[in-house]
Amino acid sequence: MKRSPTEPTEPTEPIEPIEPIEPIERSDSFDSLDSFTPAVELAAAVRRKEVSPVELAEVCLRRMDELDPRLNAFCHRADDDVRKAAAVAADHVVRAASPDDLPPFHGVPLPVKDLVDVAGWPTTSGSAGAGRAPAPVSDPVVRRFVDAGFVLLGKTTTSEFGALPFTESEALGISRNPWDPYRTPGGSSSGAGVAVAAGMAPIAHAEDGGGSIRIPASCTGLVGLKPTRGLVGNATVVVEGLGTSGVVTRTVADTAAALDVLARHDPGAWWSPPSPRGSFTAAMAAEPPAGLRIGVLTDSPVDGIGVDPACVTAVEVTLRALESAGHHVVDTALPLPPTDELIAAFTTIWNVGAAGIDLAEPERVEPHNRALREAARSVDSWAYVEAVQRAQHLSRRIVEGFVGAFDLLVTPTMACLPPRIGAWRAGTEDHPLAALLNSYPMGVFTSVFNVTGQPAVSLPVHHDEATGLPVGVQLVAAPWREDLLLQVSRTLEVALPWNGRRPPVG
Repeated sequence: MKRSPTEPTEPTEPIEPIEPIEPIERSDSFDSLDSFTPAVELAAAVRRKEVSPVELAEVCLRRMDELDPRLNAFCHRADDDVRKAAAVAADHVVRAASPDDLPPFHGVPLPVKDLVDVAGWPTTSGSAGAGRAPAPVSDPVVRRFVDAGFVLLGKTTTSEFGALPFTESEALGISRNPWDPYRTPGGSSSGAGVAVAAGMAPIAHAEDGGGSIRIPASCTGLVGLKPTRGLVGNATVVVEGLGTSGVVTRTVADTAAALDVLARHDPGAWWSPPSPRGSFTAAMAAEPPAGLRIGVLTDSPVDGIGVDPACVTAVEVTLRALESAGHHVVDTALPLPPTDELIAAFTTIWNVGAAGIDLAEPERVEPHNRALREAARSVDSWAYVEAVQRAQHLSRRIVEGFVGAFDLLVTPTMACLPPRIGAWRAGTEDHPLAALLNSYPMGVFTSVFNVTGQPAVSLPVHHDEATGLPVGVQLVAAPWREDLLLQVSRTLEVALPWNGRRPPVG
């Protein structure tokens, strides 16, 4: 029987619970190696020779064998490459004259989102129309990860070209939320969120052009920080600077340490600031300034979209914690421009998100992305540049109002709980771009700050009692104030601890 586009796609048989994998017993000083240990702790254990990079890789690969057939976080596995890299890393530990000679994340496994190139591995960009030839060179972001000592663990799933906040595609299949496999883990860094939340990886590369780090962080109960525009550079500027790379993690400390690795001046990039003078890890450990001005936005920036009460509760929980820490909520509205102006500027840029991707079989591109490509080609270069300039004017209005009124802004990360698998399909048989419209509740709070370029982080401060699902809250700072964002995030992590929470697969 043909499935209605409004009916969620679910397996015909229930998904069986997955038994937790027993930790590997280690020495007294590192009692057990489990798959939820934060990345910075694993790196410290490697430097102390309490655990080997080979053992770390095997734990992750074993988890992937157990869990990934049901959750679908990985689209490319290269286990032989992983084991070889881990063996080389283990040899470097033995040969190092001092632990200080090892890079900060030496031997720690990290998967890469399948939108960026890793030398020797294919890049599908989530598309059945893409070729499968190995990439000749790695993206600069990947090279920074390797220089930091990470062992690349494979490539994670993404929606086609990263255009939608979930992965349910012809090319890569359905990626499922470890908290409820009938719901999406968010996206487009879908596999990254699944891998870390389910304990298949301690940390994962992610990218964010409209919320694709923060949305999966909210859906799967992780920390996800989108850096300031330009702070972290890829090989090229992604969609006029809307997009940027980062990571999803379980802890603020892992996020800060990864940002120390990624935020490096790139002399070949069009837009690249000098490397930060100080360490984000050190900044995170400092107390935030007293009496910060905290702005609040709980109404959707797009008219007609309701906000789930659980998402509002996440904001309320956060505000109480911040007020208890001595900060002050201010009753000043964020100066948002009219909805239609912001959406028009954003979508004109967003439509070209797949430009430059080589396709072996263009006819296999998904219908909504074919519609986006057609829309992009219907806009001449003059009108496109006008849209880019309009986006910059709107961004300036928002940022100047923000800086004058707030030190930080608190919003829901999403306007909804993680939608059920297949919910995005409603109306797409008649109108392919309905897929994007159906996604608005997921990205309505995040995408604004891709336009403004401000740093923003999703924190898993709340759990919905009715569904058991994690609910993220978004904190936004002024441009280049990742230090403040990390300090306040650490304050909330202490006040509202989340790292002990495990999805059913954990």
